[in-house]
Amino acid sequence: MREQLPQRYADALVARRRLVIALSFLLTIAVGAGAVVGTSPDGSIGQAGINSEEQAAFDEIESTYGTNDAIVTQIVVRKDGGDVLTRESLLRSLRLQREIQRNESIEATLRAESSTIGIENTVATAAYVRDQTAGNETHGSTASARHEQPPAPTLDEQIAALESRSPEEVESLVAHVLDPNVTTSGPDPTASLPTHYESGTTRAEARLTLVFHSPTAGDDGETPQETYDAQVATASLVDERFSDAFVFGQGIVDDASTQAIGDSFLIITPVAVALLLVVLGVAYRDPVDVVVSLFGIGIVLVWLQGTQGWLGVSSSSILIAVPFLLVGLSIDYSLHVVMRYREARTGALEDDGAIGDPRSPTAAMRLSMRGVVVALTAAAFTTGIGFFSNYVSPLASIRDFALLSATGIIAMFVVFTALVPAVKLEVENLLARLGRDRRRSAFGVGDGPISTVLSSTATLTNQIPVVILVLGLVAAGVGAYGATGLDTEFNRADFLPEDAPDWMESLPEPFAPADYDIRENLAYLSDTFRQRGQGAEAQILLRGNVTSPALLEATDDTPKSAPQNGTIAMQADGTAAVESPATVLRSVAAENQTVANAIDAHDSDGDGLPDENVAEVYDLVYGVAPERASSVMYRAENGSYVSARVIVGVQADASAQSIADDVRHVASGIEATAPANAVATGGPVVTAVVQGALFETLVQGFTVTLSVVLVFLLGLYWWRYRTPGLAVVLIVPVVLALAWLLGAMALLDIPFNSETVVITSLAIGLGVDYSIHLGERVIDELERNESAEAALVTAVTGTGGALLGSAATTAAGFGVLALALSPPLQRFGIVTALSIVFAFVSCVTLLPSLLVVRERLLDRHIR
Repeated sequence: MREQLPQRYADALVARRRLVIALSFLLTIAVGAGAVVGTSPDGSIGQAGINSEEQAAFDEIESTYGTNDAIVTQIVVRKDGGDVLTRESLLRSLRLQREIQRNESIEATLRAESSTIGIENTVATAAYVRDQTAGNETHGSTASARHEQPPAPTLDEQIAALESRSPEEVESLVAHVLDPNVTTSGPDPTASLPTHYESGTTRAEARLTLVFHSPTAGDDGETPQETYDAQVATASLVDERFSDAFVFGQGIVDDASTQAIGDSFLIITPVAVALLLVVLGVAYRDPVDVVVSLFGIGIVLVWLQGTQGWLGVSSSSILIAVPFLLVGLSIDYSLHVVMRYREARTGALEDDGAIGDPRSPTAAMRLSMRGVVVALTAAAFTTGIGFFSNYVSPLASIRDFALLSATGIIAMFVVFTALVPAVKLEVENLLARLGRDRRRSAFGVGDGPISTVLSSTATLTNQIPVVILVLGLVAAGVGAYGATGLDTEFNRADFLPEDAPDWMESLPEPFAPADYDIRENLAYLSDTFRQRGQGAEAQILLRGNVTSPALLEATDDTPKSAPQNGTIAMQADGTAAVESPATVLRSVAAENQTVANAIDAHDSDGDGLPDENVAEVYDLVYGVAPERASSVMYRAENGSYVSARVIVGVQADASAQSIADDVRHVASGIEATAPANAVATGGPVVTAVVQGALFETLVQGFTVTLSVVLVFLLGLYWWRYRTPGLAVVLIVPVVLALAWLLGAMALLDIPFNSETVVITSLAIGLGVDYSIHLGERVIDELERNESAEAALVTAVTGTGGALLGSAATTAAGFGVLALALSPPLQRFGIVTALSIVFAFVSCVTLLPSLLVVRERLLDRHIR
């Protein structure tokens, strides 16, 4: 019964091949329609639903605080060795702001009030106030009128105020607003200057302008694409007005990433197609088989697109790898089908007398499919499990990757075990009727350098198996040791596009890529300014007695006690960029005499903070500055204060894990001296928690994959040969190849994080795929050969040749991703190509050696 099932399948496939073709085409139409009828919206790597203390605190802040959740566009104007505080430069920025507000597509996304903030506004407002004050005095206004603050000037009034002044007068205004002893209304003007700005000077090489977009954009949970488009449009306006300036924001990042992926594939696709055709041409040496293989690959891709549409899976950057994956695996399956057929067609596969003439196309297909279908089935199952194990991930995009990969492998299995053999047999019979001689040797079989290398490898594994195993184990040990030093952190900057190498920039249109300086811009922004917007702030939620004077003192000490490890943003005075109840009280008191008097009345130690009746002072601040008060304190409807928060500026290009560690250190310091529970949270901290949980679940998925594959193989080899121990023999080379892969990643400084850990499943899937194919063939050949060496040579040159062609094609297909301008694609391509190479090398060296050692220990053929 065990041997009859593959034979029955082969007989049925050959006998009903035309029905198989017809049903396959109908199924292709039905599934492929999903690409048109179904929905497959664009998407990105989504947020994971992680149940954690940090996430709960973040959700509480989002729902209770008057958060400044506006999307921020950051405009950096710089002049290396020059001065950006001149009259001309400030006026140019003011005119830019006016142009931004007059642009309909940008203006629709702006915050209603104070949509643009920069030192140019502060200087121009000071000029306007002086003009108004002088005008009032000229017209004999009353004393009370002289002390009234003029209304905030419009942009036109700000521009007019600066235009009416000479460069020297503007410099005097700059000196006035930057005088540390002068208090100006509005934001601190030094916040727009570099953190290394020397206090009191009137020169700076760079300055920062913030553009605030409406926080209502994207409140439905979807990407605020209009706002992101506005950021891109703003960048175009900046480029028109400044020779050395740039814009940064999430919309700029998304636009650059999308463009980099497009540019990458414009360059990669011709290279990949050329490599594919060359390798297939070398492996097949027959245009008919190349066309049949490409036909099968095309059907698989149609099924993939249709399945994605029917399932409504959103497109994302990680899903770009799925077609590459399926193309590579499809070539593997195609090569095994075609090469095993060629061996049967030329008589290289001996017949047991039950099939008939092995040299006829029909009999050859029966014999080849009978021998290869079990290996293909086992390989499809183990590879599918390898990818589907990632479905345990809490990240939606990884789950989509797992689902599409697994369904694509099912489609590929159906196509290459049913449709492609049926089509090939029809083509072979047609060409035979036309008198064409179609007997060709399989790749690696016969004379030639490939056959020589493979047969020599097989001979060595038979002669010195222990030496080969020791070398493999030593290499695995070195790899495992190197893996202990792998970087496991998640860094936002690692995902930003890189500028193209010089040789790419010299390519003709349309292949020449754009210039990508976004990574350098982020580094400059992080090193020079305190950043704003997404990813640039962490938070600490304080619950407990938040009106305690001790809590005020604890948060007041935070800017000085925060770690200075390069993850927390620093201010010009060398202290951490922190906003807390203490800083809000001080800033409001500096502008409002009533609040200042109230604090003085309750300040017993002269530190500028109340030491009693703190709640009363908070109430007063809520009355005069409700937005600023609600940003750091939450007052319930009954008037009681439930919680407080501290906002910590962080470096957006630092790793999420490092940021989380430092912010937790700050939270612990507050909790140690204040009667409150402090929870570190915010975007970067939650990202670190998500990445940690994701990494953990993917490692668990790796364990599940290995366990399920091992159990499956134990059952398979018990069912087929009553020797379940063969399963362990087949798994060992896979594990050792994985250790080699981790060592190579350490050597190449590729991080082992939530992005690359997915590839461990690929390494297992492909490794087991190769092991099953070669293991089945060795067992089959030992049935027909008295000599173990002869069996190994036949198996390694036959099936090993198909594996070599598959590995070369797949590794080349993935390897070209190393040319991508998108770092995630680069890493995916490099690591996947390495995993394929290591899986093949391990399969043709370690697996035969293990089988030889096992046979010698058992002193019999492998059964």
